[in-house]
Order: sequence, then C-alpha cells, then structure tokens
Amino acid sequence: MSNVKIVADSTCDLSQDMLNEYDITMIPLMISMGEITKKDIVEVSPDELYKWSDETGQTPKTAAPTIGDALAILEPFMKEDRDIIFFGISEAMSATCNVIRLIAQNTGYKRLFVVDSKNLSTGIGLQVLRAAAMAKNGASAEDIIKDNNDINSKVRASFVVDTLTYLHRGGRCSGVAALLANTLKLKPEIIVKDGKMDVGKKYRGNIKSVLGKYVQDRREQLLNADPERIFITHSGCDNDTVEEIKNYIESLNVFKEILITRAGGVISSHCGPNTLGVLYISK
Repeated sequence: MSNVKIVADSTCDLSQDMLNEYDITMIPLMISMGEITKKDIVEVSPDELYKWSDETGQTPKTAAPTIGDALAILEPFMKEDRDIIFFGISEAMSATCNVIRLIAQNTGYKRLFVVDSKNLSTGIGLQVLRAAAMAKNGASAEDIIKDNNDINSKVRASFVVDTLTYLHRGGRCSGVAALLANTLKLKPEIIVKDGKMDVGKKYRGNIKSVLGKYVQDRREQLLNADPERIFITHSGCDNDTVEEIKNYIESLNVFKEILITRAGGVISSHCGPNTLGVLYISK
C-alpha cells in the first residue's frame, strides 16, 4: 500500500469502479432540495434531482461538505500517518478546498495537502487519476504535487448545455437569456478557464447534431493532446449520442484510453440533462 492517499470531492465525476481501481476516496458535497439536504451521489442521484427540479421549478442548492463529514472520512488515513493529497473543485466555484484546509489547521496534521484543481467534473478527474497512478507507482506526495503544478493549467474542460433552464433556475443566467436561447434552440458551449466558467461558441440545432459539431471543432486540439486518456462526461445523454462521440474520438487514433462517465448531482443540478463535454490534458 502506498503511503500517499489520494482523496477527491464528488464533483470529480469518477465512477465507483474508477475510484476502486485507483484506491481513491471521495468526499461528497451537499445538495439541498428545499428543506432537505443530502450528500451528492451517496444519498441522491441526478435523476432524482431533475425530477424534483422540474416538479418545483427550482434548482437544488449545492454546498461544500461539512467539516465534520470531511474529517470523518479523512481521519482513518490520518491515524495511519499517511500523506493525504486532496483534489477539490475550483476555489472560484466552491469553498470545499477551504474546508479541508481548516481540517489541517484544526487538527495540526502536517501531511494533508490541498490541491485547487481550478476545474470541475472530470477536469478534476484527469488530475486525480494521474496522481493516483503516480502514488501507486511509489511517487512521493511532493513529486505528485509538483507534477500537478506542471499540468494543472493544461487541463481542457468544456461542455455543451442543451437547455439554459437549469442555469437560469440556479441564478447563473437571466430569464430573458434562457428564454431566448431555448426558443432559438441555442446550445452554448461552457469553457472552464482560470478556474471559472466562461461562454464559448453558441451552437444551434438539436443536441445530437450540436454535440457532433462541438467535438469535431476540437479536432486540432485533440490531435495535440496528451494521449494517455480523455473523458466523455455527460449528464444523461442517450447511448447512441455518446457512442457516436466515442467513435469519432477513436477515429483520431490519439488516446490510449477513452473513459465515459456520468456527471454526479452537483454538476448535473447546475447544467441539466443532455449536457456533454470532452475533457483532456493538452501537451
């Protein structure tokens, strides 16, 4: 067993199989639906969130894990005197990293390191899997953090949103913008840049054709990406659409691994169903 323990929050959108394979521990963020608060993934699924949101016309509120919940997950590794590296959602979007820092300060545990991924979803997951593979091969915490410093800004995360309804309900775009986009069938591309979300291209048409165009527009970037792995992460797209995206990426003959994951509750509650992105590390 490696002395380095890799931990991530639930917004990394890695499947349970991936977490198990790489010995990664996940700390769930909190999701509130009206008066009820549940733990992301552990206690509530994205489909349950969609159902509640559509029935109430509201978007769930998301929050960092409590200090108590996070400490309960980290404490066993602290008792084993292991080096713990935590990867969290961008600090520009959440207080999660600060919660873990408070635990380090309050407990006086010196070997708990916090990495601001400056990203979300499998933009975090890419960094986490890379770190976990290094830990498995015997790398030190310091070497893993140094490697992340080198590649952190090279992570490319973007996705296309099918509807702006959920972003509007969550207060992230105006009602007029949402109504106009939905009426004109505009599908905005959201890009993560410097730890924040920004709007890229605005596509128009049905979501299946838009997603095909979105991925093809990335051809040159994909040809110059780190070949280790790429993620296709979605919030409930149909299997045919996801398979077509995968087939296109396979046709480029770049990546050793093409991983498909479904976004968890935090990402899904803000973006809504039928959102899809490709996430990778550039050279």
